[in-house]
Amino acid sequence: MAEKKSDLNSALQALPKERIPARDLWLGVEYAIAAEGSAKHKPTKRQSVWYESFGIAASFFIVIIVGYFSFHGSLQNDEFIAEEMSMQFERQKQTLLMSLEDSDATTSNWQQQLSELDDAAKAIKQALENDPNNRALLAMLRSVYEQQLKLIERVHTPSWQQI
Repeated sequence: MAEKKSDLNSALQALPKERIPARDLWLGVEYAIAAEGSAKHKPTKRQSVWYESFGIAASFFIVIIVGYFSFHGSLQNDEFIAEEMSMQFERQKQTLLMSLEDSDATTSNWQQQLSELDDAAKAIKQALENDPNNRALLAMLRSVYEQQLKLIERVHTPSWQQI
């Protein structure tokens, strides 16, 4: 056994202190490092499914958020529709009354009828204060305003022009 150890030691002593590789190894090291780095960032199949699921969920969430704010914004705009409608009606009413100022009314109780329609409009406006986004109430208010304008026109139209 001692003989084998001495043979081994003499063989080790005969080896050169440095060994120079036959080719440049740094390219292989660089390639291995790059491959290892890209393998870390490349998702596995399980991660890839998770990323897809997350992407779908995020897209759905964005659609919900955009839809909510669009709907919420349109509801806020509905609150001002009644006010705008009232102001526009008052302008139309005043313009119509001024244009028909010189003509005589064909009935005597038209202002009472107009007052009743005003009361109906006030009641609808009061209901809209509790539910400003109620489309049916807005339609009723528009209808009452149209009835008032038609009443003023009919009352001041001479009988020979009425059909």
